[in-house]
Amino acid sequence: MNLPDICFYIVKIFFDRRLENDNGSICKMSVDGTDFLIYEPRPFSGMWKSHKFEQSGLRYEIGLCIQTGLIAWIHGPFPAGRWNDIKIFRYKLKHTLPPGERVECDNEYKGEFAKIDLPLECLGKDGMQKRIKDLVRARHKNLNRRYKQFGCLKQCFRHPIQKHVVVFSAISAIVQISLENGHPLFDLAHEYKTIDDKFL
Repeated sequence: MNLPDICFYIVKIFFDRRLENDNGSICKMSVDGTDFLIYEPRPFSGMWKSHKFEQSGLRYEIGLCIQTGLIAWIHGPFPAGRWNDIKIFRYKLKHTLPPGERVECDNEYKGEFAKIDLPLECLGKDGMQKRIKDLVRARHKNLNRRYKQFGCLKQCFRHPIQKHVVVFSAISAIVQISLENGHPLFDLAHEYKTIDDKFL
């Protein structure tokens, strides 16, 4: 099985959703990788070892629309030891983003200045931009935690790893429906009104 070639398309998660309520900002999405525990595949290989919890895992890339707080991109799974966040980004999302569009990421995504805004880039003198960028990344971490409220993703996955993508896809749809129907992530829209530079 060639894990990097496994992509999926599920109802209610569309790349164009990053454009909803677009305010003309360069960055439409925040992007982050999240890892999930699996039993050690045999034969043993370091390609599976996640540095996030020092055990075998699968990594997925998730893109969250900054304006709406809805999921707009999911990609994976990847062996967590072989595929770091920036390598996953370069594999597909980098080439999917239109020219001039960037994404907001953490410091693990160094090396793609034309496509990625890092935490300390484009900061204003008043500190307001840093505050908003911090909130965008914090909200994304909140989304990652929602995935791990489900026992099948929080605990070590006990089934064949080929089935993990099916479980992850189903939970992505459930989380998206929850975000749209009464359980949204915290809203950032009011914060943008205080900033003149369109950095997000």
